[in-house]
Amino acid sequence: MSGQPPPEFPTHVTFPNLPFLRSEWKVSPELFDAFLAWLDPDREQAGRKYEDIRRRLIKIFASRGCFCPEDLADETINRVIVKIPQIRENYQGDPSRYFGGVARNVFHEYARKRTVPAYQPEPDPPESREPELNCLDQCLGEIPEAGRNIILRYYQGAKQARIQNRNQMARELRTEPNALRIKVHRIRALLQRCVGDCLARGAG
Repeated sequence: MSGQPPPEFPTHVTFPNLPFLRSEWKVSPELFDAFLAWLDPDREQAGRKYEDIRRRLIKIFASRGCFCPEDLADETINRVIVKIPQIRENYQGDPSRYFGGVARNVFHEYARKRTVPAYQPEPDPPESREPELNCLDQCLGEIPEAGRNIILRYYQGAKQARIQNRNQMARELRTEPNALRIKVHRIRALLQRCVGDCLARGAG
């Protein structure tokens, strides 16, 4: 297996992969389901609340001049999801209010990363990502074709083009954008768990 992405995997497709945007790798489908149940016992209502929370977070980050408000909103949500076992036991009140403090922490980390250091190290050579790309190639081949097509297409484009692409996908699939986003989140969780297991086997 080569160290390059497979032909059907566009090189411009990106998963959030900055050093401080890593909590998505810890999100399992079970945690995500528990997160939705925490938002609301009714699955449909939980999906709507998820969408409302994400929309507000995007507006918050965009109003603060962040160049990647969608990624930062997703990172905020992911950090809440991985804490669900503790949150649902101890937190009282409207779940949507919990995200504000997490968003502040994410923004402060983002702001620190935007500060240009006196010395900037060289980026990792492409060879250092070869195991990850090999595992991604393998895991993409293991998920059903429909799911693979959705996850690859969902991350195509940038900014407005990406938004338009996702809206078009929702129309083609005859679903709402928030339902599509939840479906993608579950596929991504499965894919990322597979990649993590694959990397662990390679290191063992």
